[in-house]
Formats: sequence, C-alpha cells, structure tokens
Amino acid sequence: MTKTTFEPITLRGITVRNRIWVPPMCQYSATGRDGKVTDWHIEHYGALARGGFGALIVEATAVVPEGRISPCCLGLWSDEQVAGLTKVVDRIHAHKATAGIQLAHAGRKGSVAPEWGFGTPGTSLDEENGGWATVAPSSIAAAGLKAPTEIDGAGIDAVVAAFAAAAVRAVEAGFDFVEIHSAHGYLLHEFCSPLSNQRTDSYGGSLGNRARLLLRVVDAVRKVVPEQMPVLVRLSGTEWVDGGFDIDEATTVTGWCAERGVDLADISSAGNVPAEIPIGPGYQVRLASTVRERTGVPVAAVGMIVNAFQTEQIIASGAADVVLVGRQALRDPAFALHAAVELRVGIDYVPAPYRRAFRQLPGA
Repeated sequence: MTKTTFEPITLRGITVRNRIWVPPMCQYSATGRDGKVTDWHIEHYGALARGGFGALIVEATAVVPEGRISPCCLGLWSDEQVAGLTKVVDRIHAHKATAGIQLAHAGRKGSVAPEWGFGTPGTSLDEENGGWATVAPSSIAAAGLKAPTEIDGAGIDAVVAAFAAAAVRAVEAGFDFVEIHSAHGYLLHEFCSPLSNQRTDSYGGSLGNRARLLLRVVDAVRKVVPEQMPVLVRLSGTEWVDGGFDIDEATTVTGWCAERGVDLADISSAGNVPAEIPIGPGYQVRLASTVRERTGVPVAAVGMIVNAFQTEQIIASGAADVVLVGRQALRDPAFALHAAVELRVGIDYVPAPYRRAFRQLPGA
C-alpha cells in the first residue's frame, strides 16, 4: 500500500506522527565548553517541534570529551549533562513530537574551531586554545587537520563502553530513540572506510573487520536500551571517490546492523575525504532507495529536500520511509505545517495559538 508523508510510522515501541523528521545538525552552542545544553538548544528544538515535524534528532552528541567536533558541541559522557538534555526532550514532547539523539565520536575530525565564536572555522585547535589530541583507526590526517594517533585495542574497548554509557544516559534523559553516528568521516565511519583505515589487525582490511567497531557499538547500545526503543544508524552511502566506502559496502553493513537490532538506516554520504559531489535536489535519495531495496530495512533519506512535493514523492514512491529536512527546517521551522497545507492534509497538532494562520487545514 502506498505510504504518504503524513502517515504515522511505527518503529518497535514508538509511533511517530509523520515522516518528516529533522536530522542532527550541529549548533556549536554549548558555550560553556562543557558539553551541556544552553537556552539556545531548548529554544531551537522547541521551535522545530512546534513546527509540526514528526521527530527531531538532537545533534551529534559526543560520548567522550575528545569525541566532540569542537569545544562547543554537546556531550553525554557525564551524568551532569543529563538534566539539560531532559529539558530539551520535555520541550519536544510538549509539542507532541518524538525525540531522538545522535551519539557520536568525531575521531580525527575533532578538536576544531566551531563555525563561529572563536578561531578559524574548521581548523585544528591547539591545546592552549581548548583543543585536544585526536584518535583514528590509522594515523592519517583528515584534509587540513592535524594527524591523529592510531587508537589501540584498549582505546577501542573504551569507545564501545562510552557509546553504551551514553545510551543509558539518553534513556534517562527521556529520549524515544538513539542514533549511532557512522557517517561523514567521524570515528566509526573512519573505521569503515578503506581510505582512512589502513590497520592490519582485526579492525582493518576486509569489510567485516573495518565494520567491527560499528557492530560492537550497535551490540553494546542495543543491549543497554529498552527492547521497545528503536536504534538507528547513520551511514555515508558513498564517499564519491574510487576505492572508498561505497553503496555496496553500505548496503552490506546496513544488513549486518539490522541483524543486530538496528531499526532504521539513515543514509547520507561523503565527509571523510575531499570529493566532487553531484549536489542537487534530492541527490542522496537514490542511495537510501538502493539500501532499502536491497535489504528491506527501513531507511531515511536526506539532502536538499526542500518542499512538500519532494517529500511526498519520496515517501509515496517507496524510495524511503522517512525524509530528513535539514537546512530547509532552519530556514522554515514550521516546514511540516506548511507541507500539510500544500498537500491538503488535515492534522490535529497545529498549536492552538497558530490555528488562525492555518485555517485552510481541516481541523485547524
């Protein structure tokens, strides 16, 4: 049966009110440099939830301090960070939306200046300026950044434990689901890619070895979260360069993740090495569609999805089960409400003070 944008979707024990979700987007607004939520996060996510989106995935949240991208990124390595994230969850839930969080480790792409505030954006920070030593599967620098230290076996075990501990805290904060970040050139993706992983031990070489850390993290997270809580994984479907992690490998890894209890694959692309990317409207949708077709695993599509008719075409065609609207959501936090108007769909979650602006919606 044909699905539609505003049809609810059920994953394990949760049902999300529609299929337009907000992907994780770094805000670089943990201005205390302690990984803690600020007023900005509460206002930001509250506005998006009020705008009608089905689910919001809170930005990449580091499982250890050195797993942050910048000093101003959120963290969930400490019990002291739970209370602030609980406020974010409560604000999302107040508007009847579903709350997810992306758990992440930046690997060799960490310790950089944020997009604003201090330093030169995207460049490595020295320790005196708040930076730290980074780790990666191999001592190969990301473009323009300092070389990382090759992580050893004890370090790998610690990463797995940190993801699990952060997942426990995410449950305590009240999140409805968690997403494991294995895309965009961050640590778990760095292990999966032959371009950044040149190890000769059991974590390097074959795809099974390169994906070993990700699969250990999936197992650890699935073990500590409730059975009814969905676990998602974000993958780069391709690196857009020859010899890199590609759609065939992404498909295989998605299947392995699903066997271990992952409920939805969020398919993006690139981020690990410089590449020429054929950017255009919906340019990554075919990656998500391929994974879905080959594995049968529910998928989310993302990348320049900017209007309601795109979302409807993607969902109705079966290319994806969920659409993630990122930058367009920043431009228009009420994108989902506007999409309902454009698609002439009646919904019952227009905020009462806004109904006068949405009279054309049945039930508004």
